[in-house]
Amino acid sequence: MPAKKNPLNLNPLQLKTLTLLQALATLPDHSQAGPDPGTILIGNIPHAHGDHFHVGEAAVSARDATGLGNQAVWVALERKGLIKSGFPYQALMTAEGLAYDTGLRDAILHHAAH
Repeated sequence: MPAKKNPLNLNPLQLKTLTLLQALATLPDHSQAGPDPGTILIGNIPHAHGDHFHVGEAAVSARDATGLGNQAVWVALERKGLIKSGFPYQALMTAEGLAYDTGLRDAILHHAAH
């Protein structure tokens, strides 16, 4: 039987937020190695200017990023073992959070010039 897509039953806002945190984890201006092996500390979380913001070279619609400012989303991601919340300033991504396949990366991280 193939692996279940979204096995933790994350809602759409949680999936988008996790996708953005995963993307930030790859950027040196926003991340550093965490205290435990396989963890990454995310900080310097970007804010929208106008209707978008930037994650590295990608543009993200502000409507896809509302979970970054929603404490309930961070609490849910922490409860499911994907992050350790330092809302609203930082999140410690667990190995499970980094590896979770949200399936949204290409849908919300836009690499076109603007």
